Amino acid sequence: MASGRTRRQFLSTAGGISGAIALGVTAPVAAAARTRTAATPGASVAVLGGGVSGLSAAHELAERGYAVTVYEYNTALGGKARSMDVPGTGSGGRKPLPGEHGFRFFPGFYRNLPDTLRRIPFPGNANGVHDNLRDGTDALIARNGGRPDLHVPLRTATAPPYLGELTPVSLRETITAALDTGLHLPGHEAAYFANRLLVHLTSCDQRRDMQWEKVPWWEFIRAEQMSYDYQRLLGVGLTRNLVATKAEEASTRTVARTVVEAFVIEGILGRGQDGQPDRVLNAPTSEAWIDPWVAHLRSLGVAFELGTEVKEVVYGGGRITGVRVAAPDGSAARTVTADYYVSALPVEHARATWGEALRAADPQLARCDGLRTDWMVGVQFYLRKPVPIIHGHANYVDSPWSLTSINQAQFWDVRDFPAGYGDGEVVDCLSVCVSEWDKAGILYGRTAKNCTREEVVWETWAQLKDALNDTGRTVLDDADLHSWFMDPAVTGIGGPDPRNREQLLVHPTGTWYKRPTAATSVPNFFLAGDYVRTDVDLATMEGANESARLAVNALLDADGSGAKRCQIWTLYRPPEMEPLKRIDEVRYRLGLPNTFDLG
Repeated sequence: MASGRTRRQFLSTAGGISGAIALGVTAPVAAAARTRTAATPGASVAVLGGGVSGLSAAHELAERGYAVTVYEYNTALGGKARSMDVPGTGSGGRKPLPGEHGFRFFPGFYRNLPDTLRRIPFPGNANGVHDNLRDGTDALIARNGGRPDLHVPLRTATAPPYLGELTPVSLRETITAALDTGLHLPGHEAAYFANRLLVHLTSCDQRRDMQWEKVPWWEFIRAEQMSYDYQRLLGVGLTRNLVATKAEEASTRTVARTVVEAFVIEGILGRGQDGQPDRVLNAPTSEAWIDPWVAHLRSLGVAFELGTEVKEVVYGGGRITGVRVAAPDGSAARTVTADYYVSALPVEHARATWGEALRAADPQLARCDGLRTDWMVGVQFYLRKPVPIIHGHANYVDSPWSLTSINQAQFWDVRDFPAGYGDGEVVDCLSVCVSEWDKAGILYGRTAKNCTREEVVWETWAQLKDALNDTGRTVLDDADLHSWFMDPAVTGIGGPDPRNREQLLVHPTGTWYKRPTAATSVPNFFLAGDYVRTDVDLATMEGANESARLAVNALLDADGSGAKRCQIWTLYRPPEMEPLKRIDEVRYRLGLPNTFDLG
């Protein structure tokens, strides 16, 4: 090679691929200096929803001189990203134990959200909240039934391939080596999966949008004909466990583009990344991020109306004329008005606020009724002893309830857990996400939705032990469990009407066609949220932040503002693949398969 690097040096980056697969998940982007820019004098914006997308929109608008008010249903801001106090658990001057909807992590391919983090001041940090991120150095694929666990280092390539060095052959060899040595898959299965990734990497945008969006991931990777390990690691492990979507239904476009290309391929290349593949905060989310963010937004003049439920976005005369809001119990009903409106509610709540007239004004709103959400809920286990599972995330690929977890105290290097939280006995929090709520468990033989809260907790604990304690060792001991917490947004489980107010958008085939753009046909109404069409194409905090930037840019256009538009970072596209994509564009138009598609 012209670079003088050997094939062995190039293949040595294979660990990055297997690590990114295990996680299920480079130069930092310099944050441009922002100054408040005057918009239309007195222009006001109502932002409906105070989650990541709503706060992101408020941030960008306030910096550009708009008068922003955020309306939020909960009494705390941050949406699903926030942390929350566990009631009645703090004593002796300590804070209550920290609970959460589910653990947060910030993959290296996130670039829009990290830019926002850098612009949130934090005492002692040169790069604001961004300096509160800590790297997870390893990932664990915990196996059941005597199968060996897989410990995988997580690092971007220390010597990324130079431009022109990446070829279809070298990429296929690298991926095959990673799957063969890192995940211990049979050689022919590793080779087949590597070829399928190559097919998608070299597919033109039209084929991705019109063909692979309609093909389930399970079918694309031919999982039905493969081994159990192949199915669990590359089928379920990359879909249900990570994005709460069944592999048999998940869109190949979404899984391959974001979960595989962004997490895996960018991870190995070390190109287009903000940092290491797996990053988490160094304290409870609200302490490390949300609270400083809200304080900064208040300093920019943003107002917040908490405990306020959006009932209806009122449409008339071709515009939004107001928003009917009330307290969650229905009291204090009123109509609020603004010049512009940004709906930043989760899709399952947003679409309930769009009346028939508004839906008729923009048909893409009605298509949102076809978007699906599912349950991905966190359970926190508070432990009396440190449990060193892995310095990063663990993926329990054989667990019936598709569990993932992280031990949080090891990353909270600015906190003394027993001195700062609870009653002084708790030294760590094992935070677990339960992604499958409709399959029977191993302890009670019932689905999570058919279990009580206590039964969900003990079933989750049992599945963790089944994976971690199954080789004669005792990683989790009942005697070390101090207490637990589960997201209060989940109600009625174990009864006839289980509900979850904070669900997650999932991505079955055809989802892309139903997702709306940030700009609507109504000139003063805009959409933000992880369901809005974005380049990242996945229900993530990055997607929420990107959608807010798109909504603000559309609002600036509608307002005729001279303010600088929000920068939008898109997923990295290896330039070496672009000529092959252009060839594939011709083949697609001729009705021919991708060059590397062997079926």
